[in-house]
Amino acid sequence: MSKIKTVYQCQSCGHVSPKWLGKCPDCGAWSSFSEERQAPKSLRSPGAQGASAEALPLSQVSGGREKRRLIGIKELDRVLGGGLVDGAIILIGGDPGIGKSTLILQALAKISETSGTVLYVSGEESPEQIKLRAERLSINSDSIILLPETLVENIIEVSRDMKPTALVIDSIQTIFTGDLSSAPGSVGQIRESAAKLMIYAKKSQVPVFLIGHVTKEGAIAGPRVLEHIVDTVLYFEGDRGHPYRILRTVKNRFGSTNEIGVFEMTDNGLGEIDNPSELFLSERPVDVSGSAVIASMEGTRPLLVEVQALVSPTTFGMPRRTSMGVDFNRVNLLIAVLEKKAGLQLGGMDVFTNIVGGLKVVEPASDLGIIAAIVSSFRETPVGQKTCLFGEVGLSGEVRAVAQGETRLKEAAKIGFKQVIVPKNTADRLKTDFGLTITGVKNVEEAIEHIRR
Repeated sequence: MSKIKTVYQCQSCGHVSPKWLGKCPDCGAWSSFSEERQAPKSLRSPGAQGASAEALPLSQVSGGREKRRLIGIKELDRVLGGGLVDGAIILIGGDPGIGKSTLILQALAKISETSGTVLYVSGEESPEQIKLRAERLSINSDSIILLPETLVENIIEVSRDMKPTALVIDSIQTIFTGDLSSAPGSVGQIRESAAKLMIYAKKSQVPVFLIGHVTKEGAIAGPRVLEHIVDTVLYFEGDRGHPYRILRTVKNRFGSTNEIGVFEMTDNGLGEIDNPSELFLSERPVDVSGSAVIASMEGTRPLLVEVQALVSPTTFGMPRRTSMGVDFNRVNLLIAVLEKKAGLQLGGMDVFTNIVGGLKVVEPASDLGIIAAIVSSFRETPVGQKTCLFGEVGLSGEVRAVAQGETRLKEAAKIGFKQVIVPKNTADRLKTDFGLTITGVKNVEEAIEHIRR
């Protein structure tokens, strides 16, 4: 019989080395190698890879759309691309306590009402702890089956016998396979366990939800190959100080990426927010400098969010720059543009920017709104209460057009805004004004002239 091989594997990227290394040559992580024992392929369980498939010409492959089932939670159905696909494997990550298990339990309750039995596998919590959460959410169903198990072979066997309509693994870091002798949570265990669950999902057409831990940097823990194996990757975002939670799609083989679902954490679980724009603007101060509203696109959904800026003389040798919800380097770039092209003396000023509500805005269309908020705070001049902005700002101070301008304007008119400042090229291409006063600007100087009450 072949001997079991001992190797050292990077816990960040999965790189294998015959000896311990202080720094991973692939991902550059320090002190990330741990000793693992790998059984040769002859010692692993037969049939893990399944029977060989038949090669077919593309023209002979049967077409048609994938089969979907609506879960019943509209925001979750949105980020999944229109519902749950049979045989899909979905990875959900997020900070501890953000609401991953709560959302999944609510989704299982909806699925069990319409589709039948579901299986909830917990490697972290006991059935009694899950029952306490279910009582808090007013969930009591005989169709939700709890299984406290961590061996992936046993989980698959139970699932084959039960034939559930959905399977949940909470969490993938606690699951292990008997084919490897390494500890649960290691790179090898996560990769092998996820691969076996993926094969089972595709053969049985049972959708599988995997709940994953995240590292202190915010990425899903484990090898990067885990995100390549699954069909959909969802990130649960939110600030502990805010009740709002953002479910964001970063990968979806059955729909568009960068879709978001907005939830509010309450005593009775996660509640859906149908109109997040009104919610994010509900507490906006009146006639206060340093506040502007930007029209942002998250996937196919337009969102109006408030960006705030605070500009004040620094008391230190070097001015501070702090950004929350927007890219730090992007804000520094816009400050440099204001100094060079608009003549604002911000070199001796502390500049703080924040997106209200805990939302993260990454698209460059927010540039014009960020500039408006900074200029408003610097000059102590409020931006019009019914004024909205969007547009990308270049290094030479020009304001560039952005996509889906009419969708943004339609949302602004729906919320009740009267004036919108947009790039000149976007304004020239509009077919309708939606009852809004639309001002097209070519550069930062023109935009600053229109930032007034």
